[in-house]
Amino acid sequence: MKKKSFKLETLITEETLQNRVTSLAQQISADFRGEHLHLIGILKGAWIFMADLIRHLQLNTSVDFITVSSYASSMKSTGKVTIVKDLNTSIKDLNVLLIEDICETGLTLDYLTQKLKKQNPKSLSIASLLSKFDRRKKKINLDYVGFEIENHFVVGYGLDYQENFRNLPEIHAVQFNEKKIPN
Repeated sequence: MKKKSFKLETLITEETLQNRVTSLAQQISADFRGEHLHLIGILKGAWIFMADLIRHLQLNTSVDFITVSSYASSMKSTGKVTIVKDLNTSIKDLNVLLIEDICETGLTLDYLTQKLKKQNPKSLSIASLLSKFDRRKKKINLDYVGFEIENHFVVGYGLDYQENFRNLPEIHAVQFNEKKIPN
């Protein structure tokens, strides 16, 4: 039998995260000045990023959430995206900002942008806190990116490992070690 142990290594500090979120909010506010912006958070991972971001926006905003699944209980995407909770309101004729915690393969964002475009928003933009460009399987245009990171499994600031570590105020890389347990 094997037991997984792990170590967390800080990749992005709380201060660096907050500074970047503030900067992104300033850029988004400038880009949509005088407009209403409808934010759609992808649950569960994006909610902390979205909460911090919206507090710094200098815009009239509204909010909705969508929950998708592509990981099941694994650390790797299954490649099949399913909607667990859909939007509560129409996005027709709205400026929409889709908020994601991390863009890896691009499969989730590709699926969602195709779905959302069918609802005829006025505009559709994407903000992703983290991006792993070298893992892309689908070409995705990210309008606002917090940080490009290497291919680490990361937790904290809303991102989880088996529903744990979302509450950490920093982004951490998880280093797994497998140990054999004697019978």
